[in-house]
Amino acid sequence: MRNTERLYDRVIEKMDMTCDMEDEELQELIHEVLEEASKEEFIPLQEKNEFKLTAEELEKYTTPKTKVLVLPFPNNPTGAIMTREDLEPIAKFVEEHDLYVMSDEIYSELTYKEEHVSIASLPGMRERTLVINGFSKGFAMTGWRLGYCCGPEVIISQMTKLHQFAIMCAPTNSQYAAVQGLRNCGDEVEEMRKSYNQRRRFLMHEFKKMGLECFEPFGAFYVFPSIKQFGMTSEEFATRLLNEEKVAVVPGTAFGECGEGFLRISYAYSLEDLKEAIGRLERFIGRLRNERK
Repeated sequence: MRNTERLYDRVIEKMDMTCDMEDEELQELIHEVLEEASKEEFIPLQEKNEFKLTAEELEKYTTPKTKVLVLPFPNNPTGAIMTREDLEPIAKFVEEHDLYVMSDEIYSELTYKEEHVSIASLPGMRERTLVINGFSKGFAMTGWRLGYCCGPEVIISQMTKLHQFAIMCAPTNSQYAAVQGLRNCGDEVEEMRKSYNQRRRFLMHEFKKMGLECFEPFGAFYVFPSIKQFGMTSEEFATRLLNEEKVAVVPGTAFGECGEGFLRISYAYSLEDLKEAIGRLERFIGRLRNERK
């Protein structure tokens, strides 16, 4: 049994004995669990695969100690999605290796190629998947701080033990707002998705015009262009762009080493703002190319 599992069992046992979150022994155990979890393995996704997870990559990084696969699609920062065809070999691998999946689907309402497919909907996956979602992205309720988790009762019941002693409930007004959104805001969500898609297509068109390589993302509200041609690190590029053109982007390395050579650009802004930012980016890139001549 992995050390994390032993620690988790000790936390649950301790919480069955006390509901005092100030208990020093309980706090130390929770700290140990978090520290152990920080040692988990990350799979570097590849641009050549459109930043999708493949069964081959999963095979490479899976060990006998592996218990859970964290699957964040549609993806931040890349905007990548996983279609049913992409998920089926992953689901097969998960079953064969008796893994659980933690599927982060917070951007599930924001896909532009086809409707989002949850891995939990595939045969044999419902009983081994935790689906995490919320209202921040699809319903533009970022500040309302309301999310949810769905999964097997045996796991949810243990999560509830931790949750009920650490946090009260989501604000009542947030819950009422979410119900209103689910019942009556389908048209508004669809209109928002169309608007995002328009901005996404605008950025892809402009990147092509200025010779900036970028795979086409079909989810979330991010694009992840490559800046490798300029011979700069992501942080160097982002810092100079900010200082010289007052345009803020996020260096790809903020999301891991495999993000080197890329930038995350959000299109959760008006089309007018994006046009201004793209004009400044194009001007900046022009200067970089002149410097390299």
